[in-house]
Amino acid sequence: MIAGIVGVVILLILFFLVRACNNTRHDNALRDYNRQVTEIATQSSNTGKEFFDQIGKGGQQSPNDLYQGILGHKGQAEVALKQARDLSVPGGMEGAQQSLLIALELRRDALQSISDSIRTAMGDQGEKTDQAITNIAADMRSFDASDVLYDARVRPLINATLKDNGIGGQDIPPLPFLREISWVSPQYVAQRLGQQLSTGTDGDGDNKDDQQSTGPGLHGTGLNATSYGDTTLSPTAANRLTYVKGQSFFVSFTNQGDNDEFGVKVTLSIESTSGSGSPIKLQKTVEQIAKGEKATVELPLTSEPPLGASVKINVNVAAVKGEKKTDNNKATYPSLFVQG
Repeated sequence: MIAGIVGVVILLILFFLVRACNNTRHDNALRDYNRQVTEIATQSSNTGKEFFDQIGKGGQQSPNDLYQGILGHKGQAEVALKQARDLSVPGGMEGAQQSLLIALELRRDALQSISDSIRTAMGDQGEKTDQAITNIAADMRSFDASDVLYDARVRPLINATLKDNGIGGQDIPPLPFLREISWVSPQYVAQRLGQQLSTGTDGDGDNKDDQQSTGPGLHGTGLNATSYGDTTLSPTAANRLTYVKGQSFFVSFTNQGDNDEFGVKVTLSIESTSGSGSPIKLQKTVEQIAKGEKATVELPLTSEPPLGASVKINVNVAAVKGEKKTDNNKATYPSLFVQG
């Protein structure tokens, strides 16, 4: 009988020891999961900061440089998603894990989509450029949704599981990807990219020009001439220009169609033929131009162009709604700036 009692006591001790060990292992697994999620979320949040720091200075970069940078951020988002997929998920954390994966997928996919649109958004293709900018603004909503998932699902579910298991002292910080909600507005995106919406897209992504009838007949504009100060630029011969800070370019164009046109964007860019440095981009929108009317846009040159080096001056009058022929909307002028 004594041996039996001792045996029962030993079994009870072993039972409680095993149970305590299992509880300890589970508690440690919960702590490890929380720590790893926090590290991944921190990494993802830092990717967001780097991405918005770069795209926020979009107008100061070449479209290709910005494209390559966004692809790099997409690669970082892919790494964060893979790390999350490889996590060992302890019991009770399944809901948090599912929401975390969806949030990280939203970020990766949005970065991929933005990289697909960014070069068109930085161009001068009228409605195509406006649509690319609107698409980027829509992608920003995916970042917002990912932040909502993290704050409304991932953090509360982890907190609840830790609390249910009597684990305290765990920090689960808010780690947003999108820090400025204004990025969901096409107008704000255009502004940060150094662009203007030629079709008057409002903050909801709707085209105000849809309220303007395009009218029957032809639509279109034609570039007349470009001058720098008193010098009219030639597209067929090298133009030697004396740089004077603040001196303006003048771009003249005509409404060659049968209708009044609205929101016509004129863009002038200066880029080195060697591909070095960032292009200088000047823009202005003509709010309205009547049929048959000529308009001249003044674009002050406030940034110093490359001096003593060959450059291309590209001028484009964005296509208007309904315009079919656009080859007469643009011109390239080979030029060389010298110090005044």
